[in-house]
Amino acid sequence: MKKRYILKELSRYNTGIYADVIYRNALLYPDEMAIKYGDKSVSFSKFNDRVNALIHGLCSMGVKKGDVLGILSWNCLEYADFYGACMKFGFISSPFNPRLKEDELDYLINYSQCNTLFVADEFVELIDRIRPRIKNVKRFISLGEAEVPGMVSHHKIINTFSKEEPHVEAQEDDPVFLFYTSGTTGVPRAAVYTFRQAIDDTRRFAIALSLEQGDKHIQIMPLFHIGGTKNFWGYFYVGGSNVIMPQKSFDPAATLKAIEDERATDIHIVATHLAAFLALPDVDKYDLSSLKRMFYAASPMPTELLKRGMEKWGPIFIQFYGSTENGPNVTMLSKKQHDVIRKPPEEQKTLASCGFPHIGVHVRIVDDKGMDVEPHVVGEIIVKSKAVPTEWWHKPEESAETFVDGWVHTGDMGRYDENGYIYIVDRKKDMICSGGENIYPREVEEVLYQHPAVQEAAVFGIPDDYWVEKVHAAIVLKEGVKVEAQEIIEFCKERIARYKAPKSVEFMKALPKTPSGKILKRELRDRYYEGKERKV
Repeated sequence: MKKRYILKELSRYNTGIYADVIYRNALLYPDEMAIKYGDKSVSFSKFNDRVNALIHGLCSMGVKKGDVLGILSWNCLEYADFYGACMKFGFISSPFNPRLKEDELDYLINYSQCNTLFVADEFVELIDRIRPRIKNVKRFISLGEAEVPGMVSHHKIINTFSKEEPHVEAQEDDPVFLFYTSGTTGVPRAAVYTFRQAIDDTRRFAIALSLEQGDKHIQIMPLFHIGGTKNFWGYFYVGGSNVIMPQKSFDPAATLKAIEDERATDIHIVATHLAAFLALPDVDKYDLSSLKRMFYAASPMPTELLKRGMEKWGPIFIQFYGSTENGPNVTMLSKKQHDVIRKPPEEQKTLASCGFPHIGVHVRIVDDKGMDVEPHVVGEIIVKSKAVPTEWWHKPEESAETFVDGWVHTGDMGRYDENGYIYIVDRKKDMICSGGENIYPREVEEVLYQHPAVQEAAVFGIPDDYWVEKVHAAIVLKEGVKVEAQEIIEFCKERIARYKAPKSVEFMKALPKTPSGKILKRELRDRYYEGKERKV
């Protein structure tokens, strides 16, 4: 009888929207852990209850399907409630980067047209200061447990309102996510994802990693970031769980301890995370034997750094390539494709690639005229799949430039080899033009990471009277190590064409990064262009 009842209930949501996933897990794995944050653990059934109560509360306040809901917070349990309500009912979620300054937030909140804003305690004063400038926002919801004047308590809503299943009107072609570009190349803009597009990518991610019920993911990527969010729900999609780590400042030791304590199977990292793990003097004391996968995305992974990680933990590494506006799961370099470090050097070259296109994803590399290039020729990567969006939020002219006949023009420069492996060369806008030569920063960074003293490196162009633009390197050295700039320059000249080697080097204690770990080259570069009329 019980099984018949469950099967009947499973048919409640079968529309290709996330409501189906949330309700399904509550029925099939009611007591299994869905999400953990600190000492708080929430089961699938309890999460469904929290989401339902939040939906009923929002509807009682006049929020309607299709309204944009914003959130300003670091990763937390309530962040999952926020997404769950949007994904189940049909609100449009608009997560904002908590590192943004007042003017940047003012712009994005108004640009999003959100009418309801969820605010973590530490950002209440900031939002109060800009309230007169964000007039579209009619409702403010505080995420902390204490009452906040002028705001409705999130905790009061989920503890007061009905936990009954709401009437859901969301359809597959309704928008559900607004994800913003990081701003590393200019003013952020939002890619619009429908349920159909988003869930196609979520499904592809789960299949690609062979995820299964019971897998456990350590969440260190920010939930306002497309990769952090989409991958979070990929585990949820199969009945896996997510352990959310405090995300304001990355703690490599605490993260490895969480993997050990939770017996986690998965973690999503970027190159800077791996460098920080390997820099720990006591890294070997942590038991990571439960890890099935350590996958990386969002920024290039230097080959030498990857090899060090594989020597330490074996072939558990997987690479994804994608961006805010293209899925984001476009290509994948599998664990098997990583397992080449003991093979001859010529067979290791694929470690510098981002692998093959995912099933259902079409990738082309084209020249400036939109014609496909030959193998080994650098061109722009363009992408087509059921998961790619078709517009930037309220930016029709820019949409027409980026989304052309179903193809997303990524602005990423790449090439492919005779076996179909795709290699990311650089962002189109990051290319350095020095003395008439085009130089791709990543190629130089790969060499810098081979130097035994280098922990992190960022290469970019800066103005020069003779060269117009010259290659400059910002470097973080390993702890306790000293080296002269000229040694670094000569090291590069011995390994790549001399014109590609840095002409200047600066040593820094840390490189500026987005919360997702991507190095902010624009911030590094802009210091050298202050007071100048144009940037190369």
